[in-house]
Amino acid sequence: MPPIADPRAFLETLFSAAVSAADPDKVLAANLPEKPKGRTVVIGAGKGAAQMARAFERLWDAPLSGVVVTRYGYAVPCERIEILEAAHPVPDDSGLLASGRLMAAVRGLTEDDLVVALVCGGGSALLPAPAGHLTLADEIAVNKALLASGAPISAMNAVRKQVSRIKGGRLAALAYPARVVSLVVSDIPGDNPALVASGPTIADETTRADALRLIERYRLDLPEAVMRHIRDGKDEPPLPSDAAFARNEVKLVASAAVSLEAAAAAAKEAGIEAVILSDAIEGEASEVGRVHAAIAAEVVRRDRPFQKPIVILSGGETTVTIKGKGKGGRNGEFLLSFACATDGLDGLHSLAADTDGIDGSEDNAGAFADGTTVARLADKGKDAAEYLARNDSWTAFDALGDLFVPGPTGTNVNDFRAILIQ
Repeated sequence: MPPIADPRAFLETLFSAAVSAADPDKVLAANLPEKPKGRTVVIGAGKGAAQMARAFERLWDAPLSGVVVTRYGYAVPCERIEILEAAHPVPDDSGLLASGRLMAAVRGLTEDDLVVALVCGGGSALLPAPAGHLTLADEIAVNKALLASGAPISAMNAVRKQVSRIKGGRLAALAYPARVVSLVVSDIPGDNPALVASGPTIADETTRADALRLIERYRLDLPEAVMRHIRDGKDEPPLPSDAAFARNEVKLVASAAVSLEAAAAAAKEAGIEAVILSDAIEGEASEVGRVHAAIAAEVVRRDRPFQKPIVILSGGETTVTIKGKGKGGRNGEFLLSFACATDGLDGLHSLAADTDGIDGSEDNAGAFADGTTVARLADKGKDAAEYLARNDSWTAFDALGDLFVPGPTGTNVNDFRAILIQ
């Protein structure tokens, strides 16, 4: 077949297919719980929580009330569920108030009542609730240290839940004896629902001892008050065997695996074969970028392990160990590393983006790159390798007009990477 005339538009189509596969209206309809004898209370947190709440309202033909929290700018109108906004990725006072509202919403319920928890990525930062004598400043310090550490999301959440009154299943424990049904959109490699948003309604097996090992392994510099609280271990989060969770149910309603399959199907409809490397890739973003580049270069030069034309897809959640003072997120970091390692290769176009519409703390989801990215930066007197060294991918791609800015998508199933080789 002839080459794709507009590679960027084609890659955007694949991204849209991936996001559409996790659309709340579609995925919630197939996962509604049975209606209770008593009240239905909806709670939720995450960057797609407002869209999930709106979809649930449309689908639930019975009385309900509730409150969810999402990132600033991500709210959508709801009729029966209150939508709150707070800061992400660093918690703020609004998040603290939102946590209090969610905890208040589930107190005093009976065994005839139902709590529906709408949980998706981003909820960890949106639900600060410092435990014991800790303060919001302490929890913010923990969050910043984790974000800069390069630790995988599983390690981050194992630490976060030890310093919180709401994470690690604590919110569901507060709702007892009401039944809690958690509807989860996974942004976690491996799709462990207890790790999404640090599991406010889902307990896991990690303990205080696990958290202390992870703090040492990733050399986290945490406030002394935090370390003292974790070492004391007076109020550890509940374990899954706790009686409070006996009647609860967890449903994984969307994931990276399903979204990547949708993107692959869209590519094949356009006449391009697609392969999925993995939906659970973790590791340093720059290193993952170089590995993807090596695979792409092998295809370009030798037609192996895949034959051209081909779209190579992958998902997961990489990390960035911050060493510089630049701007950008993990997808930009991945893509700038990829561009440096594929400089000069013909017929290669790529997109890396976060499916929630935001990569890091800026307004872009990610960026585009091709075999001319490094040369085009050089034409402007800019060194791609220097930008990468100072974690400044946003500035590099912004200088080229190559940022990808779709806006909030209403869902979050992790990172999306697509490499088109013609």
